[in-house]
Amino acid sequence: MVHFIGPPLAEVVRRWRREPRTVPLVRAELRSALGEWRLAELEENALIVVSELVTNAVRHAVGPRDREVETRFLRLPDGLAIEVHDAGDGWPEIGPPAAEGEGGRGLHLVAALAHRWAVEERCGPGKRVWAHLSVRPRRG
Repeated sequence: MVHFIGPPLAEVVRRWRREPRTVPLVRAELRSALGEWRLAELEENALIVVSELVTNAVRHAVGPRDREVETRFLRLPDGLAIEVHDAGDGWPEIGPPAAEGEGGRGLHLVAALAHRWAVEERCGPGKRVWAHLSVRPRRG
């Protein structure tokens, strides 16, 4: 399990149905949290990251339909952590983007926008995909 710099200052945890219309609802929830936490400078990148992670969970997490996707947004001393939990066995991997169409670019965007990101096991079935967006400049 990754350890961020300091404990979270605030946290928003929600469970969502595993369906495409969940993605804009999650984005709205994150936008609200960012406003409360005064992290508007991270909003554009954070919304792209959460969209990609939740879309992957909705599309690719194979399991019973009643299994939900869980999101956790953590306000950290140095920025924001976004976690997306799902019950699917498969782990996302960065691969070459599809020559045509829209597939294969999501994790490239996450890697480009996040300070750090990873996929980890969690208690119970499935995985946790997280991304850390920092208010500090990225280390080169």
